[in-house]
Amino acid sequence: MESKCENCIVRQFNSLRALSKEELKKVSDSKISKKIMKGDSIFVEGQKLDGVYCVRKGVSKLSKLSSNGKEQIVKLTNKGEVMGQRSVVAEDFTNLSATAINDMEVCFIPKEIISNTLNTNPNFSLEVLRHMAHDLKEADDVIVNMSQKTVKQRLAEAFVYLKKNYGEDEFGFLLLTLSRDDYANIVGAATESLIRMISEFKKKGLIKTSGKKIGVVEEKTLQELADGF
Repeated sequence: MESKCENCIVRQFNSLRALSKEELKKVSDSKISKKIMKGDSIFVEGQKLDGVYCVRKGVSKLSKLSSNGKEQIVKLTNKGEVMGQRSVVAEDFTNLSATAINDMEVCFIPKEIISNTLNTNPNFSLEVLRHMAHDLKEADDVIVNMSQKTVKQRLAEAFVYLKKNYGEDEFGFLLLTLSRDDYANIVGAATESLIRMISEFKKKGLIKTSGKKIGVVEEKTLQELADGF
């Protein structure tokens, strides 16, 4: 898994692209490459992080627990994303938990490297701010969707999002396979209700299923449903 940061194409998707060759070498010399197995925790809500995690491969879910213990999935991370930036920059406890949805490869970059580079490279600081601002915008969208859209609309939107962002296999099933519990925690519904909605979507010919796999059949209709038409 070891590779040099300066040769890694993943950094083109995140704030590390603003680093110089010398700075990238320092990151490369200090980082720790890790394999995270499906279902394993990367960090938990309320934890004080000693660094950030750069995703080289795989997908994780960022989630938060409500006061009654219900999990709400806020975001799915993908290759190239950096997790834990806000916590490290703000020197604050993590607000979310990160769990691997499938087998992952991540690079852990110590806090000291990030902090020192923020102080010496204004371009890097600007890139970090831009990515944090993007995360805030996504959080705003989640809040609006949860308050203004029905569960069916949110489920339809989730299927379209997964197809567009993660693709599908040769048989037309979503490449990213989520559990029914994960779908329920994304759209904010009880698992039993979520299962009934999936069955309803299937009967209407909007999706198809095979075990845990789900395939989008009528993307346009799902998008129209998500948009409230």
